[in-house]
Amino acid sequence: MLRIVGRRPDGYHLLQTVFQFLDYSDWLWFSPREDGRITREGQVPNVPPDADLTVRAARLLQQTTGTRQGATLRMVKNLPMGGGLGGGSSDAATALVALNHYWQTGLSLAELAELGLQLGANVPVFVHGQAAWAEGVGERLTPVELPEPWFVVLQPACQVATGAIFNDPELTRNSPLSTIADFVNGAGGNDCEAVVYRRYPEVAAAAAWLGQQGVARLTGTGACVFAAFADEAHARRVLAQLPPNRAGFMAKGCNRSPLHERLKRL
Repeated sequence: MLRIVGRRPDGYHLLQTVFQFLDYSDWLWFSPREDGRITREGQVPNVPPDADLTVRAARLLQQTTGTRQGATLRMVKNLPMGGGLGGGSSDAATALVALNHYWQTGLSLAELAELGLQLGANVPVFVHGQAAWAEGVGERLTPVELPEPWFVVLQPACQVATGAIFNDPELTRNSPLSTIADFVNGAGGNDCEAVVYRRYPEVAAAAAWLGQQGVARLTGTGACVFAAFADEAHARRVLAQLPPNRAGFMAKGCNRSPLHERLKRL
């Protein structure tokens, strides 16, 4: 669910949205080092190290806490770029949470979320690691407990330019305020869908196909679309019907971030 309920004087949009996690992700490895350097191993297509949110997050934590430790970061990128799945934001949050643990810098989750907001509006929810109702620009979070369905996610062969969507003159910016109770009782929708489907026919086509199997929704500003199913078997049957010219995957919904589940075992 993504509703745009207003706009701040600085141009940022005021939102109401709901975040839930998937057990499908990029993978990151962190090796602490004593020379203070932050380096990245391997290549991320079209993302140089200095522009990589994980590198920027590590350097921000290092500068904020004054630690003399460094780290080598390595990533396997599974989430599509420009897909609206929060890949960059979750990677940045993972860097903050993991290196706070390894470097023993002692920041609370609230303090890490405050740092994360400097990197992007969606970073704080991944730092906190709890499914949430979000307001403001996405940083005012209220934890929620949601059903944990199986999702089928389609990945159209395009990247959506989020800035262009939010600047489109036809975008709805005055949706009435909603409540958590409204959402739980079935109110949903995504105010970006009409603009994205008009600008990106391949996203509209993916949503139309998935809509024949269930209730298809755009994730964020896209490009990915998803539908929820009550059990794994149903999701697997839908995925098996996917035409050869479409890409997609299925994943379990999670109210608790896999990152925090992993940290509990360390």
